[in-house]
Amino acid sequence: MNINKKIIETTIKNQLNWDILSFENELNKLDKISWTKYPIVDAHIHIVDFNWKTTWLKNLIQYMDSSNIKSWVIFWMPVVKIWQENERQRPDYYLDDDNPCYYNSQTDVMVAREYLSLSQKDRKRFFPLLCWFNPNDINCVEHIINTFQTFPWVFYGIWEVFYRHDDLTHMTYWEAPRMNTLATRKLFEFVTKYDLPICIHNNITAPWVSDYPKFLYEMEEIIREFPKARIILAHCWASRRLRAPYYTKMISRLFSEYKSFYVDLSWVIFDEIISVSETSMNDWVELTEEFSDRIMIWSDVLWDAFEEIWVINSRFNIFLDKLTPETRQKVCIKNAIKIYSKSKNRVEKWKILKYPKLSQLKNNISIN
Repeated sequence: MNINKKIIETTIKNQLNWDILSFENELNKLDKISWTKYPIVDAHIHIVDFNWKTTWLKNLIQYMDSSNIKSWVIFWMPVVKIWQENERQRPDYYLDDDNPCYYNSQTDVMVAREYLSLSQKDRKRFFPLLCWFNPNDINCVEHIINTFQTFPWVFYGIWEVFYRHDDLTHMTYWEAPRMNTLATRKLFEFVTKYDLPICIHNNITAPWVSDYPKFLYEMEEIIREFPKARIILAHCWASRRLRAPYYTKMISRLFSEYKSFYVDLSWVIFDEIISVSETSMNDWVELTEEFSDRIMIWSDVLWDAFEEIWVINSRFNIFLDKLTPETRQKVCIKNAIKIYSKSKNRVEKWKILKYPKLSQLKNNISIN
């Protein structure tokens, strides 16, 4: 009995010591958290969650000011999570239960109304983007044009088109979207015609296929066919549980071959790929220096994490510190401004991007 009592006392004491040590370690981590050192244009912000709950744009400006964010590229969410009656609690995220999501056209209406409710001064800090449509629907371009006509002078481009998105792909109604389809070709004809930026989420591979980039060919079919389309690859192809070999070499090759191809280093790409080791960090720094006008740093947060935006973006400090001042300025601000500032009102003005005719190109070719 005495032996058992002694064992219990020792166990409790050890557990208390461990809890105190763990608590002190967590406090030490907090001491190391710093503010975002460099001003940025954060161009990947979901103003709602998967239930479309939000605090609205007027309340977000205070988070911008406290987080060193000059401007925000904003969009809602193309899909909504279903709350079915067998679930006692309302799901906040698409992974909270096994029930599906569905496309809903109200998302762009909410963005437009919120944006138009702001003062002219505050509007200048936001770049609203259009995001609702089913990318498998050949009618998607007609839906997009209708939205531009219903809310003229609001939208700057198209964002974030969900293609291969691991669990979310399987949990969204209708056929799994992929890039090499007739619907996507019509979409890319439209964005090329009006020189609109388009951001896509298309995973590099499947969660359990890590020896080669399984979905690369789907995307490359499209960007090879539409080389003038200004495409931004969200999260630089990364997602949860994904691994692919020769990552930076693959991105470098795409940058070299496709001059209108951009990536953002948001969400899990930084924590799970870039910052896993000093070697990988240096590889990405080298890539960023070489292609400094094609890479951007963004957060990709939902509305319920806006109070954490300064912590989320402060992760990038260690990466940004390694860049030259010129490259850092491009990655943080200039690239996003360049992409979005020239795209507004192109559809409303029917301002079609004009390309030289083949005969004109031939006449300009000098024969030695």
